[in-house]
Amino acid sequence: MSTADNYRPRVTLVAAGMEILGGQGVQALALVQGLRREGYAVSFLPINPRFPVGLRWLRELRYVRTFFNQLFYLPSLLALRRSDVAHVFSASYWSFLLAPVPALLVARLFGKRSVLHYHSGEAEDHLSRWGALVHPWLHLADEIVVPSEYLHEVFARYGYHTRVVKNVVDTARFAYRERSDLRPRLLSVRNLEPHYRVDTVIEAFALLKKRYPEATLAVAGYGSQEAELRELAAGLGVSGIRFLGRVEPENVPALYADADIFVNAAVIDNQPVSVLEAFASGLPVVSTGTGDIAAMLRHGEAGLLVPPGDPPAIAQAVTSLLEQPQRAVGIARRARAEVELYTWSNISADWADVYRKEAA
Repeated sequence: MSTADNYRPRVTLVAAGMEILGGQGVQALALVQGLRREGYAVSFLPINPRFPVGLRWLRELRYVRTFFNQLFYLPSLLALRRSDVAHVFSASYWSFLLAPVPALLVARLFGKRSVLHYHSGEAEDHLSRWGALVHPWLHLADEIVVPSEYLHEVFARYGYHTRVVKNVVDTARFAYRERSDLRPRLLSVRNLEPHYRVDTVIEAFALLKKRYPEATLAVAGYGSQEAELRELAAGLGVSGIRFLGRVEPENVPALYADADIFVNAAVIDNQPVSVLEAFASGLPVVSTGTGDIAAMLRHGEAGLLVPPGDPPAIAQAVTSLLEQPQRAVGIARRARAEVELYTWSNISADWADVYRKEAA
């Protein structure tokens, strides 16, 4: 075996900590754990460092918290001098400028290899409209990694070469169960922000409730639209909707175990971890096809696709599963086979190859 094959660089992951519940934090934690099992020396540098005890209340003040966050985050980047690779997670817009760009600059200052791990489903808009606020900074990265062919194609349209490394899901955390006796127990696991369109899911549920009075909907997540969505649910006058709020990662598998159908109505997305978790748990998925989701579900194979902003289409798709439970089982089986492509055993070599460039 060559020296390059044995190469295990010191890696620092720069990403959101789990105080910000979301797919990027979940992915960062999964990568830290997987890389350490492979023998890498890995450290984690949060873009949202903990404030000192006496200042934690500042997190509640929108613009003030950004100022103080940067005050603590920027000096912490000096830790990159002790790494060989800065593995920097990235979203879009101002988040891109506030967190990944400083990390890429510091990595360049210290002569470290940098990997920009870009996840946002808003990439097309970001690259097309932000001009000098995005393109010069992308060239700081030694390599850009994206989790989907969808993002690979978006970046290619703007002249960037990217490497595709899929998101990772730990299937051992989720108990796969075939639901041959499918019940109208729906689950939404998306934060309560406009682009996830949880309102569409709630409206679809109200339509479904007319046919299945016993139907339930669990809404897991938190965000800026919580009050508005609760008001919508109350205004529709349907029972059976539970708002679960923020659910910690260790409690997420139980959500899937208790549900029978996963529903997603996002209009901006990429490769959502929640869909992969539904695959791992045996829930048939009904979803819009935004971002990479259409490729993940392949309508009728690993899930059912519906148009965006169409509650009746969601209600009809769910009804079709309930009326054809064996079809639903077949979809869930194919989804469970599909999710194996996203396990650590199948993607660890891809990350090794990304890091191995240092030793080439």
